[in-house]
Amino acid sequence: MELRQLEAFAAVMSTGSITAAGRLLGRSQPAISRLIQELEAEIGYALFARSGPRVTPTEQGFLLYEDVEHALNGLQQIRSRADEIARGEVRPLHLAATSALAAGLLPAALALPGLAHDAAQIQLRSASPEQVVHAVLTGAADLGVTSLPLEHRGITVHWIGEAACVAAVRLDDPLAAADRVPLAACQGRRIITMQNPYRLRRRLDQAFAQAGVTPAGLIETNSSLNALTAVRAGLGLSVLEPVTAYGMPLADVAVRPIDVNIPFFFGVITRQAKEPSPAALALVDALAQAARELLPDFVLREASEHAIVLQTLYGDLPAPKEIPPT
Repeated sequence: MELRQLEAFAAVMSTGSITAAGRLLGRSQPAISRLIQELEAEIGYALFARSGPRVTPTEQGFLLYEDVEHALNGLQQIRSRADEIARGEVRPLHLAATSALAAGLLPAALALPGLAHDAAQIQLRSASPEQVVHAVLTGAADLGVTSLPLEHRGITVHWIGEAACVAAVRLDDPLAAADRVPLAACQGRRIITMQNPYRLRRRLDQAFAQAGVTPAGLIETNSSLNALTAVRAGLGLSVLEPVTAYGMPLADVAVRPIDVNIPFFFGVITRQAKEPSPAALALVDALAQAARELLPDFVLREASEHAIVLQTLYGDLPAPKEIPPT
């Protein structure tokens, strides 16, 4: 299995055709076809189904591409790092975060003045919570920002943040006139909610059940930004984590507190086996400062409170406490 074969395979997967892959790699169409055929002979199964000049990835091709893409990205990082060393440059700061925290919080933290990482090269990748933890554990990321739980061995939790979920409604929705949206007012409405049952979704479902809310319909998504754009399009209302809601406000969408406390927890992590760089440690503090400025009710918790927080999340799931009117 040669690098040229993997590059040809990835190029065909990305471009959708052998001809376009040849243009991308600066090789002839027959050369790309030959490399793909050699790779298929090496691994023992077809990566593409052929129909004249067109190719369609097989199921095995899709499965293999996930690892090939990861390997080629790693190789590209090695090449880039080799060039940086030759130029005497410092190592980039590699960051991994869930989409909500990567878009809603990290830019605000990176923009804070007077930090050690101002002059550093930064590489930011958004991923699922599980992938963020994996990136930190394997060293692919120097620092991760993700939702709880974070019980994995080998990571250091620097702090845990807590802020209450909020409602997002269109500005022309009657609920937008309320200073605080009653969760019971969601009865009979279409609700845009999160998919992952092991993160926030479980608490959202429990809160709606406690409030006696039966949705008229559901739109499930893995992205809070998707939820906000769906609200803007008039597809329903959403109760979601506050980082995206406050960090990426959309025109024609009103963000309001709700009358029950549905806490959203997130944490900042590094790999236990490696001492964080000064740039990473500066960003740990910057993230806390940015969260305080962004989230009206932000609470910074010690990492030692992780077990207590998890009991709240996954223990008996007590009824959400009512928030007194202000």
